[in-house]
Amino acid sequence: MEERGKPYRRSTSGRKWRKVRALVGMPEGFRFYGRWHTGHPLATRSGATLKDTTVRAGQTSERAALIHQHSDLERQQEVASGLDGLVRAARSKARQKPAGADLLCDA
Repeated sequence: MEERGKPYRRSTSGRKWRKVRALVGMPEGFRFYGRWHTGHPLATRSGATLKDTTVRAGQTSERAALIHQHSDLERQQEVASGLDGLVRAARSKARQKPAGADLLCDA
């Protein structure tokens, strides 16, 4: 990328980011790397693996992807609900099978 015929410099990225951010209507406080902090958690919530999010973000290591992973209260509630469902299903299944002591009493 060149700016006015000159090679791209890191110092120009802030100015370019502000222009693009304003052009697409993003809030002023939205940081360039905020897309990773938003995208990674949303991708994993949709079922993507860590490797999937690493590739989608164009990152070179899973460690970099982990830096951008976050878990909010809503996600923790979803996980707790999922675990609750698994425990309830296991308990229901266990009640349907006679235990060893029940088999002895019936004999």
